[in-house]
Order: sequence, then structure tokens, then C-alpha cells
Amino acid sequence: MSEQSNLADKLRSGKPVITGWSVLNVPMFVEMMARGGYEAVTIDLQHGMYDFASACDALAATALGGAHRIVRIPIGDNALAGRLADMGAECLIAPMINSREDAVSFARAVKYPPDGDRSWSPFRAAMLSGQTLEEYRQGANLQTLSLAMIETQEAIDALDDILSVAELDGVFVGPSDLSISLSNGARLDPNGEENARVCAGIAEKAVKAGKIAGIFCMNADKVKEAIQQGFCLMSHGIDRSFVADSIANTRREVDEITSA
Repeated sequence: MSEQSNLADKLRSGKPVITGWSVLNVPMFVEMMARGGYEAVTIDLQHGMYDFASACDALAATALGGAHRIVRIPIGDNALAGRLADMGAECLIAPMINSREDAVSFARAVKYPPDGDRSWSPFRAAMLSGQTLEEYRQGANLQTLSLAMIETQEAIDALDDILSVAELDGVFVGPSDLSISLSNGARLDPNGEENARVCAGIAEKAVKAGKIAGIFCMNADKVKEAIQQGFCLMSHGIDRSFVADSIANTRREVDEITSA
């Protein structure tokens, strides 16, 4: 592989990477996002409509479109993380990681011995990466990333312990759940000032610990803010919103004509 041709090298260099987000279980949409310029696409099995089989199709479509392949797993499903790594996911994001123990269990599920407990069968992963099995084996533990989602007060309190997990590659902030947790359920405020302050602190600690810092961004201004805070992986743009916004805008154009 050429220098920084894989997602892990890009993120460890600090280079900003923007990922699209897919929840709709339509592989062609994923391919279109990749071909449309997204450097990575995230397949969401926590809140999206994907199951294992459709996620495999989406990973292939992402590769076909030329983008890096990221997956968010359901809460606590570390076995699925290993299976999706076998199917070609370059980065696994685990939601609701609230302790060092959570982080260890998740991270070890996507690393081969001696760093983890992943079982050997990466035939599809090697194929999508354009590698032989031996090339994949040699680089797998460095190239297959594990990112723990930080999205609760409990996770903030345990952040130093989570970041101390050697097998864990980084963290990924979920600002919506974080705002709910920080307010003890009183409000949803992902773009609020308190959230921004806490997110900046998470990025600072992650970078200091030598870890990758990622975050879900609600708009382009938040992407800019995140980069300034030290994040290098930012999600921006959801396929569901692309479709809904396009429908609304197209209908509005027709309404303007018919109401004239």
C-alpha cells in the first residue's frame, strides 16, 4: 500500500477526514456518497436500518465508490464488530462505552493476538483492501481501528481510564446523547456551549494520549469547530436527510409554480 492509502494512517497523521453517514440500507446511496466525494462512509447498525447481510453489501458498495469503510455497531455487540471487520470494515465505532472494561472488551474484539481475541477469517476484508491474506495479517492490528463512543457523563468521568486502553485506537463523540446525559435528561442540545466545551476537552485528552479523536457534527460550522478542537474524523451528512431535504426542496419548487 502507498503511504497513507489506508484510513488508519490518514487519521493518525492528524489529517481531517469527513465521513458521510448512512442509515437507510440502500447500497446505491452509499456508493453515491462515496463517488460524490466523501472520503469515508459510516454504516450505522445502531440507529440505522442495516443488519449484518445488508451491512456487508454496503461495505462493498463503499469500496466500489472509492471511500473508506466505517461501521457503527449496536450497543455491546462486540462479536458483530469482529464479523464486520472480517467483511471489510476499516474502522469500528462502538456506542455507549462507559468504562475501561467496556473499552477493553470492544477493542480486543477487533484485534488479533497478542493485542486482542479476533478470530481469523478476513477473506473479504483482504479482498476489499486490495491485499493478500498475508499482507492483511501483517497490518491488521494497526489498520483496523476501534473507536469508543463518549456520550455520557459516566464516560466523561472514566475518560482517562478509557484512553489508557492500549488496544483502543481512539474515541468518537456522540453530541446528542452527551447533551442529554450532561443535562440529566433535561434537554437535547448537541450544538450548545456546554457541549462544545466538553467536546474540546475530550479531543484534548485524546490527542494527548496519542489517540484518534472523532465526532458527529450537526452542521458545517461544527466541522470547522471540531477541527480547531483537535478532532480528525468528523461525520457530516446523513443519507436520510439528503433524501428528505431533496424531496422538500423539489416539492417547494413545484408549489411556487402552481401557486403563482
